[in-house]
Amino acid sequence: MPEVAGLAYERIHRAGRPGWWRPVTGVLTLIVAEILVVPVVLLIPFTIGFLVHGGDLQKQVETMLDTTNPTPAGLAYLNLALAAAILVAWLLTRVLHGLRPRWLASVRPRIRWTWFAACFGVAVVALIATVVVSAVLPAQGDAGDMGGQLNDFTATTRDFALVVLLLTPLQAAGEEYAFRGYLTQAFGGLFRQRWVAVVAPALLFALAHGAQDAPIFFDRFAFGIVAGILAITTGGLEAGIAMHVLNNWLAFGLALAYGDMASTLNPSGGTWWSIPVTLTQSLVYLGLVLLVARRMGLRTTADPAVLEGSRGRV
Repeated sequence: MPEVAGLAYERIHRAGRPGWWRPVTGVLTLIVAEILVVPVVLLIPFTIGFLVHGGDLQKQVETMLDTTNPTPAGLAYLNLALAAAILVAWLLTRVLHGLRPRWLASVRPRIRWTWFAACFGVAVVALIATVVVSAVLPAQGDAGDMGGQLNDFTATTRDFALVVLLLTPLQAAGEEYAFRGYLTQAFGGLFRQRWVAVVAPALLFALAHGAQDAPIFFDRFAFGIVAGILAITTGGLEAGIAMHVLNNWLAFGLALAYGDMASTLNPSGGTWWSIPVTLTQSLVYLGLVLLVARRMGLRTTADPAVLEGSRGRV
């Protein structure tokens, strides 16, 4: 019989179709889809747009794909490619595991919007604490190299700002649905160990960002650990999405105002002084979220009847 009674978030796959090969296949499919399939498919609408606009098609595509000299179109393409992970994760959950895709959002199963709003407010408090600590420490790599002079506001700045405002939430949600959603449930269901469900997706999350200095890798790995802990202790993705969105809005906003997008998308020269900053944000956010969740009486396990009823349906 499927294991359904009061399942924790990371073990929801145990209520779906049985077979150890399902999560293994799902993890590999998610990786291949995001690396090879989604980028190619997403090129189609952008190519059509370039053709309508006119000009050198090959040059426009090459410029869009050049992350060392990013453009608004390139950032939009990157954000949408990452946002597509939501659709891939939904499809895998339905086809491979026979569960409604909404079980990726939370144990309700849906996005708990009141809880998300509370997490967003907590994320603001954590970021304020982070900014305060960052201000009294030596420069933390590229993040600390921003000058005090405000950048000129140009048409390109406007276009970047619109992409960041509208598509960054989708990009952040896409990463959370992939790493703290599908991968957490896949590893949790396969190994039945909470620490594996947290550590394995966090490691893949850090590695997915490509070549990077050790302090930058640690920063991303630590983010993944905290977001993973929050997913399994709060029973959903809301806390991770809220922190991810606010982090990226702040990073890109500062880049537009005082720095440059290239350094934000391709950080280098990180120092270990960034670790106290990372730990400040992580620990403050983690502690406050768990406190607020307790005060709100947040449900963190799936209702057996609802979970059982979702099997075999769309």
